[in-house]
Amino acid sequence: MISASDVKELRERTGCGMMDCKKALTATDGDMDKAIEFLREKGLAAAVKKAGRIASEGLVDILVDGNIGAMVEVNSETDFVAKNAEFQQFVKDVAKQVIASNPQDVEALLDSKFVSGSNTIREMLTEKIATIGENMNVRRFERFEGNVIGYVHGGGRIGVMVAVEGDISNPAAYEAARDAAMQIAAINPLYLDKEVVPAEDIEKEKNIIIAQIKEDPKNANKPENIIEKMVGGKINKFFEQNCLLQQAFVKDDSVSVGKYLEANGVKLLKYTRFEKGEGLEKKVDDFASEVAGMVK
Repeated sequence: MISASDVKELRERTGCGMMDCKKALTATDGDMDKAIEFLREKGLAAAVKKAGRIASEGLVDILVDGNIGAMVEVNSETDFVAKNAEFQQFVKDVAKQVIASNPQDVEALLDSKFVSGSNTIREMLTEKIATIGENMNVRRFERFEGNVIGYVHGGGRIGVMVAVEGDISNPAAYEAARDAAMQIAAINPLYLDKEVVPAEDIEKEKNIIIAQIKEDPKNANKPENIIEKMVGGKINKFFEQNCLLQQAFVKDDSVSVGKYLEANGVKLLKYTRFEKGEGLEKKVDDFASEVAGMVK
């Protein structure tokens, strides 16, 4: 009798799908080492050797279907693979699955059966690693419902998805929402609106501003009420620089993004920005060291 814990262990050791692991254990009478050999012989465990490699390249992509949008990041080892049509289709399939199954997290997404096939996303990923020959990783996703617009910049380097209130069937409203997404991609604001900036962040900024003001000898004899006004002015500047709706609109800096959206009948409810590989360790190629290692 093959236990669920054995299947789980084999899956963790090989990265193969649950059904493949169960078949391998059944075929080898539950012998774990022989099951691993069985999977390798079948070409299914080819991904194991690649699992330790750094995957920080890849693609960010967005799919909007009706009133649901999905943004995903799938990583690969090299930018070259990100240009591979098979890899690009897999990224689109992952986004399609996020829309269809509304998974709780990445693990649930990987374990879900693909809407247009019989394999799970994890099994599809393992197959792609084996056939393309690089380590890959479904890193993260976001799913919005409602009036959703996506913007992908730089061939999948940056993706921004926004959810808005307003009639985006109106071309002006749609363009305004997309312009906001483009500004988010370019400037990467810390907050949507000054009203949602945490009190502790404002307090921290105020303390920094006060310290800077007092460091300047010109302000040594200024009364507290003047310093308070100076602090207030600098806090407003902080909002203008870091809050999307208070930022100057890049296409017309005479208006803020918030005023521009309002003039076109759009209210931005939320947004998410993914930048490919952000926060991940990057692979550094050292050709000389690699050659030296080969001739030792």
